[in-house]
Amino acid sequence: MLHFLARTDQFFLNIAMAYGKCVMDAAAAVGAGSIVTAMTRNGREFGIRVSGLGARWFSAPVNMPTGLFFTGYTQADANPDIGDSAITECLGIGGAAMIAAPGVTRFVGAGGFAEALEISEDMREIYVDTNPMFLIPTWDYQGACLGLDVRRVVETGITPVINTGIAHREAGVGQVGAGTVRPPLACFVQALEALAAEKGVSQ
Repeated sequence: MLHFLARTDQFFLNIAMAYGKCVMDAAAAVGAGSIVTAMTRNGREFGIRVSGLGARWFSAPVNMPTGLFFTGYTQADANPDIGDSAITECLGIGGAAMIAAPGVTRFVGAGGFAEALEISEDMREIYVDTNPMFLIPTWDYQGACLGLDVRRVVETGITPVINTGIAHREAGVGQVGAGTVRPPLACFVQALEALAAEKGVSQ
């Protein structure tokens, strides 16, 4: 078992995703507010849900991830954004907490410590608070971001940074690299407009 854990670099991602899903489902049960409770993508569309809008999805065409590629592969081989791991950024970890693991910033081709700090500082603009359960020593012991707010995303124009594996554009090849991607702003605009309509707020 220990040997398996030692050689399986992405093992903890599975736990983090399950934890993130449990937390965000609890947030969705509140049934009010502008906090994003789910983010996912299928290679064609990127979709989000918001606590105050129930089970409705708001989607737009996905973007293309960029990053570092395994030997023999290039950006031309990349598939448009796909996967379920964005639930971690929904919670406020993953790309939103890049400063917690600057080495990952290099792994996904996003730079080093300075770039990790810049990304997390940008993310702080679109989350409503910090999480006291996840203190980050390299960020002056601030907590990881918490509560992705569609209002802040639309107001600032800043979309979440998502860490992602990059899949090959041809089915069956599998992962060919790792990088970052941002969701389309249009998802958040749609959700905010729907939330305004739900609350009777004129635009």
